[in-house]
Amino acid sequence: MKSEHKTWFTKWFLNNKVTVVLLNVLLIFLIIAAFIKVSYIFKPIQQILGIILPPLIVAGILYYLIDPLIDLLEQRCHVKRVWSISIVFIVILAVLVWFILSLIPIIQNQATSLVHNIPQYWRTLQKMLINLSQEPHLQRLHLANKLSPLKLTKSFSNSLNGVFNNALGNITSAVGVVTNVVMIILTAPFVLFFMLKDDHKIKPSIIKYMPERLQASVSDTLTEINQALSSYVRGQLTVAFWVAVMFAIGYLIVGMPYGVLLGIFAGICNLIPYVGSAVGLIPAIVLGLINGQQMLLYVIIIFAIEQTIETRVVSPLVVGNKMNMHPVTTIFVLLVSGGMFGLIGVIGGIPIYAIIKIFVGKIFAWIQRNSSWYDSDEEQSTDSTTN
Repeated sequence: MKSEHKTWFTKWFLNNKVTVVLLNVLLIFLIIAAFIKVSYIFKPIQQILGIILPPLIVAGILYYLIDPLIDLLEQRCHVKRVWSISIVFIVILAVLVWFILSLIPIIQNQATSLVHNIPQYWRTLQKMLINLSQEPHLQRLHLANKLSPLKLTKSFSNSLNGVFNNALGNITSAVGVVTNVVMIILTAPFVLFFMLKDDHKIKPSIIKYMPERLQASVSDTLTEINQALSSYVRGQLTVAFWVAVMFAIGYLIVGMPYGVLLGIFAGICNLIPYVGSAVGLIPAIVLGLINGQQMLLYVIIIFAIEQTIETRVVSPLVVGNKMNMHPVTTIFVLLVSGGMFGLIGVIGGIPIYAIIKIFVGKIFAWIQRNSSWYDSDEEQSTDSTTN
């Protein structure tokens, strides 16, 4: 059969992959530009989401922590789900009361003492830095001028003034934050109760609004997202809890000042993957330097023991490799999300990336099944022969 003559339009526009890609990219940018032009339409939606999302996120995090206990009571102990939820809520309330009555006074006393002793610690740290700059081996680096008491005090005072001015300038926003926290505390438990009670109805209620040909794919996608979020939330919070406990116990054993406060700070910082442990260690190293070389050695030993237990025992048992993310990818995600959204982005960047990765993987798999671009040479030659 004589082949059909191809015009330049067919060659460069209809059958050219680069042109098709560029046209699709152009279409996407045009759609984005159109949405930007009418962004005022979506402001009410943004306000509604700003009210709904915080308690929903808090309830979702607690859901992934509590749901295994509810399932255990329901399946192993044959307790009805509503009663299981009630029992777990009562236990959590009792733990919170114990925490408030027992640990909050300790944390408050240590925080008050730390604030009161900051000037003394600052003077001690200044003397140590000056002595360090006068070491013969370090004088070649000309550190004496950079570590002078005047410059250090001026830099420290400027930092405090900046923090103080920002605090004064954000009193109104601080009141708003307190109001939001109170609303979250009041509404999140109710949302959490119904999420635990009706969790088996959530996915079917979403799937029923989808076209029948997409229901299986949407169900698989929701399952993957649920598994990714559950593994991350349970893993990170469980590891952070045990990190806080290990550091607090280690610091208390060696007599480190503010051991409980430092342990809790290390646990919170551990929510940030990879870099969190190093950030949480900085205050302990500074206090160890101020309290003598022996205390600094104790801090290093505690950190080494904690890292060994965490990496060899806690993390493999709790987290494993369920997120399936390369460390370099994780670091880049943290840099980008932290630069765009600050601390919230650093903490939430990994699970959001995991969700986006699932969606992109599903879309790419659909393109592979339906596009001729990914056909093998044999398939393409067979199709052309058939045509």
